[in-house]
Amino acid sequence: MAGSWAELFGLLFIYFAAALSTIFTAILYTLPSHYESSEEAPISEDDFAETDKTRPCPGLTYLHKYRGDGKTAQPSTSVTILVLGDIGRSPRMQYHATSIASHGGRVELVGYAESDVLPEIQASPLINIVALKAVPERLRTSSKALFPIIGPLKVLYQIWNLYHTLAYKAKATKFMLVQNPPSIPTLLVGQLVCFLRCTKLIIDWHNLGHTILALKLGKKHALVKMSEAYESYIAKYAFGHFAVSQAMAKLLKQRYGIEAQPLYDRPARQFQPLTAAQRSALLAKVPETAKHAIDIQQDRWKLLVSSTSWTPDEDFSILLDALVAYSATVNMEPSYPKLLVIITGKGPLKGYYLEKIEKLNKHKKLLHCHIRTAWLSMEDYAGLLGSADLGVSLHMSSSGVDLPMKVVDMFGAACPVIGWDNFAAWPELVQEGVNGMGFQDASSLSTLLETLFANGGAKLEKLRSGALIESRRRWEDEWPTAAKVLGIKLET
Repeated sequence: MAGSWAELFGLLFIYFAAALSTIFTAILYTLPSHYESSEEAPISEDDFAETDKTRPCPGLTYLHKYRGDGKTAQPSTSVTILVLGDIGRSPRMQYHATSIASHGGRVELVGYAESDVLPEIQASPLINIVALKAVPERLRTSSKALFPIIGPLKVLYQIWNLYHTLAYKAKATKFMLVQNPPSIPTLLVGQLVCFLRCTKLIIDWHNLGHTILALKLGKKHALVKMSEAYESYIAKYAFGHFAVSQAMAKLLKQRYGIEAQPLYDRPARQFQPLTAAQRSALLAKVPETAKHAIDIQQDRWKLLVSSTSWTPDEDFSILLDALVAYSATVNMEPSYPKLLVIITGKGPLKGYYLEKIEKLNKHKKLLHCHIRTAWLSMEDYAGLLGSADLGVSLHMSSSGVDLPMKVVDMFGAACPVIGWDNFAAWPELVQEGVNGMGFQDASSLSTLLETLFANGGAKLEKLRSGALIESRRRWEDEWPTAAKVLGIKLET
């Protein structure tokens, strides 16, 4: 009897070992290929179409410079750029891609393909867009009560989606540059794939993921504390780090012991000051401004522009309340100009604020301030900023150390800025009274509008002069910091 039991257990052990061995072998054979520098495909003249030679095309100049007498040149590096979001609405990561390609690097650009990307990205054969599958609608919710249930399911879906895309759809590269936040599950999956593919992970800190989560759940929520621990732990094992501000680099060093290279956002070449003729053409072209184009050009109306993702870290009630107060001022003092306010962008709270605007219009609270929303192409958006009299930022930094990209774009178009300034990094971007001014509530914003538009807008013109000087600062001036980390040698 004892012998029969021993034989049974022995047989079961053999079956179990065979099954385990089969599974292990299958895993080994299906692991993603790892990076080999010797397998980097050279850059060839044949990669570029004839039309590429008549327009800006990242990589073509590099090829002509380094191909020697042949038709090919070795790429300077290779980078997977990961955006757990819409690539078209991630300007900084697009700028990284074009800069890397311009200096001879190959790029796998991974993210959601929901809107148009920069023309240079579309044109360059060195940049390959690898689209992530969209999150199913049933896994999306803005409900705080449902978030603890739906949130983990969404994360599980994103983990598989990210892993499959990074490990099997994207080519192996020397570096992986990850946009953070979101940190969950991006950092974990990115680090795992980097380990399997012998790739070096670099984190580009736009903000802190757990502080954004705290906007929804509160700072003391257990998930927020777990998120912070997760974010800081994984980040310590990355090869390198970029931070959007000096304040963020300082915080990362003090709180997590991470050495990050400050790398400021700067505008792309599309954002430029406009001539009077260009401004006139743009105002007449864009449907939201066409009706008031003549009034704007003759200063009877002023054009305000604000860009938003319609998220909780931007309280548009402040702007609406300030416009109500300003409209009342115009009613009493007709010498003040009326305002056309264009708000661009998409996001979850857009419907909520549109209802508020409709109610204010119904009760005639915005008689002298007309609000329009728009979703524009990059070209028209850049032109709109160049045509605006004033830009408004309502970005309320969740961490206190990030900087709003919208302000960078406004400065690129020489548009003076007023914005919420109650966070540590604001002075790194805006010089008070020189190229912009800050506010902290609706009352101070309304006062700013009255001050800037009084007496023919003399103070506003002073800010515009400062913004024009700021417009000369460009991404190309900052990016050498990133080139060093990515191993790209730039000529001095």
